[in-house]
Amino acid sequence: MKLSVVKPGQTVTIAAISTNEPGLERRLEAMGFKVGQQVKVLRKAWLNGPLHLRVGLTTEVAMRNHEAEGIFVQV
Repeated sequence: MKLSVVKPGQTVTIAAISTNEPGLERRLEAMGFKVGQQVKVLRKAWLNGPLHLRVGLTTEVAMRNHEAEGIFVQV
């Protein structure tokens, strides 16, 4: 499943990252988005707005919905 469809409050594990934007995968990796890392969806904005995520234990990130489409997760 894609990270963009995970409900707030759920914690998931990253299974794969696949994006069409050059450099985005490296930027995500620098923020802690790696295969096997846990991510918790804290909030989702209305109308396909950004997601508020916690990566690991301490890093919090706001991410655009279309960027989250390229992150595949498992429960």
